[in-house]
Amino acid sequence: MILSGDRLEIVSCNGILVIGDPHVGSRRPGRRKDALWPQPVLAKLEHCAAIANERGLAVVILGDLFDRPVEPDEALKNQLIRILKGFRHRPLVNVGNHDIQHMTLTDSDTLALLGLCDVVDVVATSAPITEFHIGGRRLGVGMTPFGQTIPVDVRGSFSGVDMQAWFTHHDIAFDGGYPGAVPPFAVEGCDLLVNGHIHKTQKGILAGRTRWMNPGNITRQSVDLLDHVPRAWILDGSGDLIAQPLPFEANVFDLTGRLVDAADDGAVAAAVESAFVTLLQAESPTELKRSGDGSIVRDEIEAKFSQDDTSESVRAIVRSLLGEAVERHARS
Repeated sequence: MILSGDRLEIVSCNGILVIGDPHVGSRRPGRRKDALWPQPVLAKLEHCAAIANERGLAVVILGDLFDRPVEPDEALKNQLIRILKGFRHRPLVNVGNHDIQHMTLTDSDTLALLGLCDVVDVVATSAPITEFHIGGRRLGVGMTPFGQTIPVDVRGSFSGVDMQAWFTHHDIAFDGGYPGAVPPFAVEGCDLLVNGHIHKTQKGILAGRTRWMNPGNITRQSVDLLDHVPRAWILDGSGDLIAQPLPFEANVFDLTGRLVDAADDGAVAAAVESAFVTLLQAESPTELKRSGDGSIVRDEIEAKFSQDDTSESVRAIVRSLLGEAVERHARS
């Protein structure tokens, strides 16, 4: 179902399996070189289902179940539905920025269909959601979707619970952060806040009594996640998050243009700077809209390569930059 302030019945379980941002989608991320996509993502979700069912765990997905608000591949949606229906406890899903076309979840988003069909329970509005009874302890859980305000006080959300946890999908300044990121703050009445959205596992931060955690994605989409280890996490009755390994291949990124011999550093840097200036001049929203795959910009860059007799190492780097620019435009 789709929850907009509604509460679910109390769930008795042995813990909660927390799954970070799967990003299920038929479109393979630009630098991934898997022969079959998105089979690696589906395999991780199947593994999560096996862990949850074997150990009697409830399931929380931190947002961005889908990589695009509207997934066009019907076969993929059916595969995903089979996996999600395989969880004995229906997964509770937060709404991430990749799940929605507008500011909030609407009927035009694929995730809404899964909620309406009771494949998952989707949290569309920031609110307390339910209680989990774990080994004699009562855990109250709430959620805040992407773009909605994280509460500063959740006291009174539940009566008589031993602990309160909140799940979010936001830009949080865990490791210095970046402009616009929200620094962790004390949420009155909240013992644990678990965030999605940020792709890498982050070191926890204590703000007042609130411990902020960011487990990281189970899907490595970009080369900056080369060293990230995809894991699911079990939240137990004491509020601890325990890492669970998931199957993954280490060498899944095309690193062309990322690895350059040290001896060529000076010459390559100068040549890349020149070519990249041209790329920046050519890469405008107008140009990218005229060609969703960046072919117009690519033609201009290739012409400059021929004109300047650019080396193959520089060509590889700039082609890589163009690919990443097109990918960013497609995701925005």
